[in-house]
Amino acid sequence: MTRRIIAGIGLRASATPADLRAALALAKQPPEAIATPEDKAHLPAFAASALPLHPVPLAHLRAQPARTASPRQPTRYGPNSVAEAAALAAAGPGAILIQPRITAPGGRVTLALAASGDTQ
Repeated sequence: MTRRIIAGIGLRASATPADLRAALALAKQPPEAIATPEDKAHLPAFAASALPLHPVPLAHLRAQPARTASPRQPTRYGPNSVAEAAALAAAGPGAILIQPRITAPGGRVTLALAASGDTQ
């Protein structure tokens, strides 16, 4: 099994499918799936995506050792980047961050990439 690349996505409720596409276009490697907080998985921005969507439980987000602090986000997500934490949580044990959080044009979507720890 090869490493899986997961795109962690943080977004505002006002984000559109075009905003999500713009964020995914900034990925250094093409992701195989998208991860986002479970309370955001229903947002319209995800409706047109062909990638599988992995809703991440909020407790798993808060447990991730993400690299980028995000002090202005709601406390329910923890102190670190939602995009980074979602990518790491969905990629599983041993995952590594391969692209720290970036903000897409318009500022409504953030993206980070993580690679799974699977190396078989």
